[in-house]
Amino acid sequence: MNVMKSPVRAVQQKLWHGMGARGVLLGMVALLQACSTVPYKDPRDPMESWNRSVFKFNDAVDAAVVKPVAIAYRDVLPHWMRTGVGNFFNNLEDLWSGVNNALQLRALDTADSFGRFVVNTTMGFGGLLDVASEMNMERHPANFGLTLGRWGVGSGPFVVIPFLGSSTLRDTAALSVEFKGSLVRNISDDSTRNALTILNLVDTRASFLKAGEVVEEAALDKYSFTRDAYLQRRRNQVFDGNPPDEEPAPDPSAPD
Repeated sequence: MNVMKSPVRAVQQKLWHGMGARGVLLGMVALLQACSTVPYKDPRDPMESWNRSVFKFNDAVDAAVVKPVAIAYRDVLPHWMRTGVGNFFNNLEDLWSGVNNALQLRALDTADSFGRFVVNTTMGFGGLLDVASEMNMERHPANFGLTLGRWGVGSGPFVVIPFLGSSTLRDTAALSVEFKGSLVRNISDDSTRNALTILNLVDTRASFLKAGEVVEEAALDKYSFTRDAYLQRRRNQVFDGNPPDEEPAPDPSAPD
């Protein structure tokens, strides 16, 4: 079962490539003071007090800064230009996906990912045009967190990271490798690297504006909805859409 990707999560993943671990840790320390105690409910989320506080902070940053900029970006730039921007960054991600698909020993996915990068880079004007899709070469997005999952590393507890959003202990541990694997983050010129990072962030957020409205209208508890969608989607990815049945969570109110 496919689960809609959280628009805020998609944007927050991009933000990691534009900031160091120090900034994330400083944000975590600052927000820790704001944590309030909530009843322990979901065994996958033992840090729910902390996570809800960080989620609220991230949501406020998105509403105050990221979303308004994304709306302006969508309204000013024509659709064909935004499509080209998205294609360009997808092309860069295909190369990193190829590396991770190779680490997972997925030969066909690896060939598609590397093939897409070569075709779109050479025939698609540096990735602005998605020629590979016209040639029926499918995308197989993969990152190092997914690689660890397919190597058998458990997800660990659910975590919400300042600025980055939904994650798990496993995916958080993989972030340092993701950081090094980002082609944009490895550009030596500061101004070019920062400009591309911001453009990628804004373009990604703009592409999820409508989906974000659906989440706002449909979710009674936006935090729980986002958490459950993220965990289910990640589990489906690790098991190729056919995850084994999960053991029922113990009832904390039940007598021992």
